[in-house]
Amino acid sequence: MIRRSKLTLRFAMIAAAFAAQSPLRAQEAMKHDQMMHEEAAKTLYTGKFHGKVHSTEGRATIYEQSGGKFVLRLTNFKTSNGPDVHVILVAIKNADDDVKSDTERIELGKLKGNEGDQNYQIPAGTDLSKFRTVSIYCERFNANFGVAPLEKF
Repeated sequence: MIRRSKLTLRFAMIAAAFAAQSPLRAQEAMKHDQMMHEEAAKTLYTGKFHGKVHSTEGRATIYEQSGGKFVLRLTNFKTSNGPDVHVILVAIKNADDDVKSDTERIELGKLKGNEGDQNYQIPAGTDLSKFRTVSIYCERFNANFGVAPLEKF
């Protein structure tokens, strides 16, 4: 009985060690896939975030993927947490302008996290020459957390 418990414990320890390594391998594989994906994508626009009503930092980059799809990638991104925060493309000439209710915008989705790298699909047919500023925008309080004016790469 004691021998069986030791054997069960040993298998449990081996399984735990393997499980502990699995996320690292998964992360390495995801980084490799991401790197391969980014190499195949063409960089179109990029810009650095600066805060408006909250400290916001990082880089926004628009890539054209094979097949003509566009994706916005936020890297080294960090902002405050808040309710109902969205990532939008806005048609404003000056990134210091406020996002008003009548400002033309393209919704890319709810903010996936207030820290870290993340991707957002850009809807087909979006005029990227018109929507050249990325805004981290709180719908509930009509607050522009931060913006990244985009320039051709």
